[in-house]
Amino acid sequence: MEKVTEASSGNVMEPSSRKLLVCFLGIFISYLVFGFLQENITRSSYGDERFTYTLALVFVQCVINAAFAKTAKSVTSTDSPVEDTTPHLWYALMTMSYVGAMLASNHSLQYVPYPTQVVAKSVKPIPVMILGVLLAKKRYPLQKYLFVLMIVVGVVFFMYKDKASGGAAGHSLGSGEILLLISLTLDGLTGAAQDSMRSQHRTATYDMMINANVWSILYLGIGLLLTGEGVEFTYFAMRHPHVVSRMLIFSCASAIGQSFIFTTVTTFGALTCSIITTTRKFFTLLGSVLIFMHPMLARQWLGAVLVFIGLSMDAMYGKERKKQLIKSD
Repeated sequence: MEKVTEASSGNVMEPSSRKLLVCFLGIFISYLVFGFLQENITRSSYGDERFTYTLALVFVQCVINAAFAKTAKSVTSTDSPVEDTTPHLWYALMTMSYVGAMLASNHSLQYVPYPTQVVAKSVKPIPVMILGVLLAKKRYPLQKYLFVLMIVVGVVFFMYKDKASGGAAGHSLGSGEILLLISLTLDGLTGAAQDSMRSQHRTATYDMMINANVWSILYLGIGLLLTGEGVEFTYFAMRHPHVVSRMLIFSCASAIGQSFIFTTVTTFGALTCSIITTTRKFFTLLGSVLIFMHPMLARQWLGAVLVFIGLSMDAMYGKERKKQLIKSD
């Protein structure tokens, strides 16, 4: 009876550890495939051409995401589904930062190696935390800030090599870093918006995924028409038809992974989701280095290890803190 009283008074019960593990494995496996294909598509050689069609790539990704979410919702729907009370305007505004982050992140691969993008995006919990505190009025324990600081130090160690390089590559890397900074800022805005939606409205997992991707399709479709990239990509795909199958598999991996991401966001919050996605990025980095033979200095490996240790300690502390909360109940 005490549990029921706590739930009715607004206190949220501890989510299932099993569900969290399923979400982690789903995100990890899906985005491992996603990361491999993303690098393969954007950095492969197409004769004397390069793949520069970021709008088209993200557009196809969002179409598959929306179709997957719609199908999943119809399959998993019950006789008495929970109605999503989130205003469409909130989805429209949240999607602007969501799309912007994806575009900036994908386009940064035109200027920086994939491992650099992966490690730089590992600081995603920082803008999520900062904007969560400022906009969603969330509070985090001191240990959380210390672990995130360790992640930042690791990222600085990893990125120092690129900043120290000169010549023409220096200019390109600067452009990539600016895009990554924009992507991280927009990630923070998206996370803060998702937390606000989750706390103030009944935001269902697949409703969030469907609405976010439908609005994304609208924005990206307008962009493809206004820039002419839609026509240019069509001709590119006719010259290199194998890129279409890669994009479809890439998008399917994204759709499956995104369904787990939205489940994590609506159940456990945006910060937990960002920590899980950051963990999988570390292993994606290792896979990228091994498969595509990216050169890595000892200082960069040290930075990557610091990132992993910070994430592991945060996960261990979070688990221990949950056990203490359960015992105190």
